[in-house]
Amino acid sequence: MAYYHRMGQIPHKRHTQFRKPDGKLYREEVMGLEGFSGIQSILYHHFLPPRIVETEYLGDAKVEYLPYGAIRHRAFQTKTFEAGGDALSSRKVLMGNSDVTLSVARPTGSMEYFYRNAQAFEVWYTHEGEGVLETQFGNLSFSGGDYLVIPFGTTWRMKLHSPQARFFVIESGSQIVPPRRYRNEYGQLLEHAPYCERDFRAPEELITHTEKGEFEVRVKVRDGLSRHVLDHHPLDVVGWDGYLFPYAFSIHDFEPITGRIHQPPPVHQTFQADAFVVCSFVPRLFDYHPQGIPAPYNHSNVNSDEVIYYCDGNFMSRKGIDRYDLTLHPSGLPHGPQPGATEASIGAKETLELAVMVDTFRPLEIARDAIDFEKTGYQNSWMEGDGE
Repeated sequence: MAYYHRMGQIPHKRHTQFRKPDGKLYREEVMGLEGFSGIQSILYHHFLPPRIVETEYLGDAKVEYLPYGAIRHRAFQTKTFEAGGDALSSRKVLMGNSDVTLSVARPTGSMEYFYRNAQAFEVWYTHEGEGVLETQFGNLSFSGGDYLVIPFGTTWRMKLHSPQARFFVIESGSQIVPPRRYRNEYGQLLEHAPYCERDFRAPEELITHTEKGEFEVRVKVRDGLSRHVLDHHPLDVVGWDGYLFPYAFSIHDFEPITGRIHQPPPVHQTFQADAFVVCSFVPRLFDYHPQGIPAPYNHSNVNSDEVIYYCDGNFMSRKGIDRYDLTLHPSGLPHGPQPGATEASIGAKETLELAVMVDTFRPLEIARDAIDFEKTGYQNSWMEGDGE
């Protein structure tokens, strides 16, 4: 979300002398996207940012995908994914392509090292748990329902305040931002948007660390993972300002757009990237036309794969789908309510469902880690009933 924010101490003018109490200079860093033409922030460090004592290549970070096989609708049960480790070590990629990967993470502990993804934007949807995301921009508290939006190049680690947590993770090769149609030419959110700037939470506390010692930062770039050892704490920023920083947005602050007849999925859109969108299904009133059908109509998104991560409630159009499940409806096939769901929805006034949807504009591949959790027979769920 591009809006101006500042924290801590900064000089009156950029690129000018800014001195510590002992007379030495703070070190300025311009951190921006798309060269110098995208959004950026300017940070002031206690130590020189390039200082690295040791580097080590930890290995390939590419995802292993398997052949899709016959085109079909698929579902995956993530409830049984084993919990353990920290936010990064517990993450398992389920599907993806050259634009995006979709993962589940079930950490039971905090990160003792720092992480920087220099090749992707990340969104960590917090399904369960709470904690704090520590970054060079400051600390960002989170709890159930929060989307944590982390830009390219952000140095962070996640500290849990609960025994365990569960996340649905979106990793994108392009920026993740609010949809263009919700913004005016100046970037301000418009009145018809399902949220406003008040709903976005920037880091709330900037703690400047000046400790020296050995601090590990793992850097993901060029589809590989490197280990850097610094001789100083990486979160040494005394102040910053600009438009680039991590933020949180709660799915519970998404205001649903409803209508007299069934509204199409784009009304649920929350974020956009270059080759996919993210949508939020939240509790809402159903259509109020006297002959309205609340259940979605059958549809063929010919150029789009659709993934839904089911969080809470009863998703009315799906049978045999439980909390923590994911469904994949690939391009090339129509999909819609299963037998009996359309009739059952007539007369319903509201839904209490909660889910996150990702629609991609290029086909998704299935990762090896997902195969053991597939709910076989999902394609046959449309054959139940009288066959009409």
